[in-house]
Amino acid sequence: MAAKNLEKMASIDVQLRLLAPGKVSEDDKLIEYDALLLDRFLDILQDLHGENLRETVQDCYELSAEYERKQDPQKLAELGNVLTSLDPGDSIVIAKSFSHMLNLANLAEEVQIAYRRRIKMKKKGDFADEASATTESDIEETLKRLVGDLKKSPEEVFDALKNQTVDLVFTAHPTQSVRRSLLQKHARIRNCLTKLNAKDITPDDKQELDESLQREIQAAFRTDEIRRTPPTPQDEMRAGMSYFHETIWKGVPKFLRRVDTALKNIGINERVPYNAPLIQFSSWMGGDRDGNPRVTPEVTRDVCLLARMMAANLYFSQIEDLMFELSMWRCNDELRARAHELHRSSKKDAKHYIEFWKQIPPNEPYRVILGDVRDKLYNTRERARQLLANGVSDIPEDTTFTNVEQFLEPLELCYQSLCSCGDRAIADGSLLDFLRQVSTFGLSLVRLDIRQESDRHTDVLNAITKHLEIGSYREWSEERRQEWLLSELRGKRPLFGADVPKTEEIADVLDTFHVIAELPSDNFGAYIISMATSPSDVLAVELLQRECGVKEPLRVVPLFEKLADLEAAPAAVARLFSIDWYKNRINGKQEVMIGYSDSGKDAGRLSAAWQLYKAQEELVKVAKKFGVKLTMFHGRGGTVGRGGGPTHLAILSQPPDTIHGSLRVTVQGEVIEQSFGEEHLCFRTLQRFTAATLEHGMHPPVSPKPEWRALMDEMGVIATEEYRSIVFQEPRFVEYFRLATPEMEYGRMNIGSRPSKRKPSGGIESLRAIPWIFAWTQTRFHLPVWLGFGAAFKHVIEKDAKNLQMLREMYNQWPFFRVTIDLIEMVFAKGDPGIASLYDKLLVSEDLWSFGDRLRANYEQTKLLVLQVAGHKALLEGDPYLRQRLLLRDSYITTLNVCQAYTLKQIRDPNYHVKVRPHLSSEYMETTTKPAAELVKLNPTSEYAPGLEDTLILTMKGIAAGMQNTG
Repeated sequence: MAAKNLEKMASIDVQLRLLAPGKVSEDDKLIEYDALLLDRFLDILQDLHGENLRETVQDCYELSAEYERKQDPQKLAELGNVLTSLDPGDSIVIAKSFSHMLNLANLAEEVQIAYRRRIKMKKKGDFADEASATTESDIEETLKRLVGDLKKSPEEVFDALKNQTVDLVFTAHPTQSVRRSLLQKHARIRNCLTKLNAKDITPDDKQELDESLQREIQAAFRTDEIRRTPPTPQDEMRAGMSYFHETIWKGVPKFLRRVDTALKNIGINERVPYNAPLIQFSSWMGGDRDGNPRVTPEVTRDVCLLARMMAANLYFSQIEDLMFELSMWRCNDELRARAHELHRSSKKDAKHYIEFWKQIPPNEPYRVILGDVRDKLYNTRERARQLLANGVSDIPEDTTFTNVEQFLEPLELCYQSLCSCGDRAIADGSLLDFLRQVSTFGLSLVRLDIRQESDRHTDVLNAITKHLEIGSYREWSEERRQEWLLSELRGKRPLFGADVPKTEEIADVLDTFHVIAELPSDNFGAYIISMATSPSDVLAVELLQRECGVKEPLRVVPLFEKLADLEAAPAAVARLFSIDWYKNRINGKQEVMIGYSDSGKDAGRLSAAWQLYKAQEELVKVAKKFGVKLTMFHGRGGTVGRGGGPTHLAILSQPPDTIHGSLRVTVQGEVIEQSFGEEHLCFRTLQRFTAATLEHGMHPPVSPKPEWRALMDEMGVIATEEYRSIVFQEPRFVEYFRLATPEMEYGRMNIGSRPSKRKPSGGIESLRAIPWIFAWTQTRFHLPVWLGFGAAFKHVIEKDAKNLQMLREMYNQWPFFRVTIDLIEMVFAKGDPGIASLYDKLLVSEDLWSFGDRLRANYEQTKLLVLQVAGHKALLEGDPYLRQRLLLRDSYITTLNVCQAYTLKQIRDPNYHVKVRPHLSSEYMETTTKPAAELVKLNPTSEYAPGLEDTLILTMKGIAAGMQNTG
């Protein structure tokens, strides 16, 4: 049987080489890795479910592969017949198997990328996939290029580097469809596969690793992939914070050491200062309440205390190792005096402290200092634990660390003492790593941003003005609002008392501000106002912070999302900066967030991308005019439709002067796992952001020529008209969208705590960007990404044939335009209108078929125009590695697409299953002895016929794994 599996993989190898023209290097091992994992899995499948089911999997794959080769719709029909003839339990097993195989294919790909990176480091070859030199910033290569090719002095580079900041903001947007328990098993499979292919492996090691690999693959397959209940915001926060424990905590100091080495190689014999803010981390998990009623003030308080407890525990687990290392007796006078003082005061403390201090000899002063740090860390952790559990703590606050300066002071004392006594080499070891961790993570691990919609603040102020009988704030003009807000901000009297009438929503907003006031200020980062449009939106939050007793107010960040808001953003920010009170308040610094998701949903990818580009340019001009340093906060998602794409290219394609050494960006959903799931991924991510930010600041991309701007403006208008004419103005588009995609069933995946809609009813405008993108990604049609491009290109090319040459010039010379086109090309490589057509035929009413045909014709025309503009004959012709990787997944995804389409048909048409097979009663489910039928019993309360809901969810997860993004 193993021979059969390998023979099958050989046929895949042939298929890939036929379909993927272009050279794939000899060191490519992707097919080999994938074959090994698949071979192990199929053996496991046969052992668990029998040879017939294994052969069904094989048959489904072969039909899918034949469809991919010939694009013959008949093969999809044949595949549908195979899938609909299965029992419910067997359907679940087939869906689960293909989902599992796609996850294994992804793991093989990750191991291959890591392998090729190692090869690259050895021979500095030229690679061309998403993880290669074209899309990755190597910090050492970047520094050498800046000094060598661009003639920057090493001192200039060092000065720019140590003063720049990249703040990565983890968000709980519901796009991570894989459960955490499975991600951990996947990591172990990846580790086994890597070790199996090591050159120095012994036969015994190989046998043991092979057994471990088989065990982990079986454990992953036997784990229920489906979340049976939605995660709470606290669950999301714990999942997000687990990456700090597993990779980020140790990854940061390791990365900073690599930066030190890179600096030394350009002639800088100085380390990056431990308090240089190169990398910072923030979070929205438990703070993003925009449209999520589950994020309450209590949740915000809980996640802050939980993060504080986690941080103290991580420090506490390391401090004893540091004490063990710093056993030397030479120290400066200041440290020796401190050590004696601590010895004296320790005698007054509790017994366990006295016993501890007895263990430290008096000639080990560093251990005395660090012992006191350890005690305070213990108290800090336990106080947070008690407050989290009971709301009160019996540990006095003065025995804990309450701010990071208290924590850093004794560590700095140890560092300076070691340096002054000739032990700098020791100081620059574990102690320096620890100092860098404290400077990066503080006492809160991450800073929590709060996000709320502007209308909710308006509701609160409206209730206050009505209670004070001075009118309706909601009905006031913008000028009247600003005048009143500023008069209150300049005054000192309280604005309102406890007698203000409060709805549940108003109480929620005010209680959130009270939580911010109650907790240490270092728990929090920014206060984000979504749907911000005017200065009063910002001033309202400033006033509410003051009235609720926030002693150290959070910086207030307006978020501009929709196309009209982005267009109006520069004028709104200029009006804000012209207010003297506000200008004095911000101390020369302002942060503005721009939203990629809702702008794309509002106007399509082309128009949104161009408007985001222009808005940033104008915002920077406004900031310079008023003498304000502006930080752009990029709200990017994982998919192209929500601003996703390779990090290096995304940063280097931003307008000149818009980053300027300061960047904030969201890291969402499945992108967190892709960026930080493994140690080498964490290192690569930190390197990409740091190097690309530095390069953008010291060697900005070219500004677009005036004629390029004019052409983009013209295309943006056409693209928006085309997009909106279909999405918002076509009378039956919403009906078609909901029939042709699994949008209505999306919520059953339980992949996030937030509802999929801002409002329970409504059309596309009320649907969040994530399920909007998710639904089209599942059917491999990707409509929100490409719609509008074709009409725009066609218009300008037909208007003047010379415009085609200008578009190609833009593609070759302008990073922003090239990245935009390359990402669309990649999306087309992932797409398949034939699959979308199957969904139409099975799920859409016949009178809407012509509408679907029209969209697919638009798709094909747009694809040809994109290739024409890029000067390519085939999709991804210049990127054989990426093309190979996508082709490897296609046949797996096709089976899941067909299974999903037919399952949706059975769910939505209760009579349909009768035509295919008899309805299986609950009596059958109770009496059958088939192993696969046990899976159906995992979800006995489903409103659908047995097995259908689980089969559907498994196809969704599998397709998401295959596309490598959900929303």
